[in-house]
Amino acid sequence: MKILKSLLFFSLCFLLTLNSFANTSLPEGIIVRKIWGNEKHNAFTSLIDFKGTLYCAFREGDGHVFGKDGVTRILASRDGINWESVTTLKKEGYDLRDPKLSVTPDGRIMVIIGGSVYNDKVLMSRLTHVSFSNRAGKKFSDPQPIKISSEAKTNMDWLWRVTWYKKTGYGVVYQLTDNEWSVCLLKTSDGINYDLVTRLEVTGQPNETTVRIMPDGEMLMMVRRESDDSNGMWGRSKPPYIEWEWRKLDMQLGGPDFIALEDNLIIAGTRDYDKKERYTALFTGNREGDFRKLLILPSGGDNSYPGFVFRNDKLYVSYYSSHEGNSSIYLVEIPLAYLKEIIQSPVF
Repeated sequence: MKILKSLLFFSLCFLLTLNSFANTSLPEGIIVRKIWGNEKHNAFTSLIDFKGTLYCAFREGDGHVFGKDGVTRILASRDGINWESVTTLKKEGYDLRDPKLSVTPDGRIMVIIGGSVYNDKVLMSRLTHVSFSNRAGKKFSDPQPIKISSEAKTNMDWLWRVTWYKKTGYGVVYQLTDNEWSVCLLKTSDGINYDLVTRLEVTGQPNETTVRIMPDGEMLMMVRRESDDSNGMWGRSKPPYIEWEWRKLDMQLGGPDFIALEDNLIIAGTRDYDKKERYTALFTGNREGDFRKLLILPSGGDNSYPGFVFRNDKLYVSYYSSHEGNSSIYLVEIPLAYLKEIIQSPVF
């Protein structure tokens, strides 16, 4: 208990210094490591636990956008400390962006990847690709295009993430047609072919969306928006996920992800927008969509796009940031005891 109180004290002090996060050490007990960095722009992470091994995927390119087409690199680690590169996925003519990892019902890693085609820095089309590992997680197939049913398909489709529930995968595709942005909920049984579930009534240029399904089957959704007030949206729906309840969040989103640690305890991560700087922040919330800022991670410049894994009473968070120079990949390790202590504090 004494250690937990000390952690609480340091974390509260940490929250009071919002303007110096890039240069401030994390509270005692929380560990951050740079797990990948080179001369490239490394960004847009995803994190899973597959058969006791952590896998982290991200895009590696010349810059945030443009330059030579980006590739998807996948790292693996048993302990979160020592990492090795498992594979690099690439496809001629496509900038492979924002790889998102999941585990299929038949026990393979699936990688959903946005595929952008540019002509002289003009976006011509988008075509989402998918790659699958073998059952050992050591080899990955060449990226292939997904197939979206005709009632939902356009020339600008980006299926941003897929979450599996029982034997069905769900994800939101965002689309740009005639300068109008829209989002649709899709479902799949094989990770390649996708059917329309419903069109989502979200305005304000909706795009990057994370879907999670709770043990009782309720689907939760966090949607990034680019116009109006640009605040994110929080959605809730029961099977068959046709009717939705929406709530506007008190924060803008950039690369949003979230994980449920308990039935009504959710940890979310996204870009935190400040007047002068942008940081990667963690938030605590519940199913109703009530979120409070929990922690800002060492970050700055071009950053965000976290991924989450919870195992052995620890929360692992991957993200990218350029606060130390070139954009690199980081991993944070947070004890569950720390999270619960600060969340339950009357000061928080």
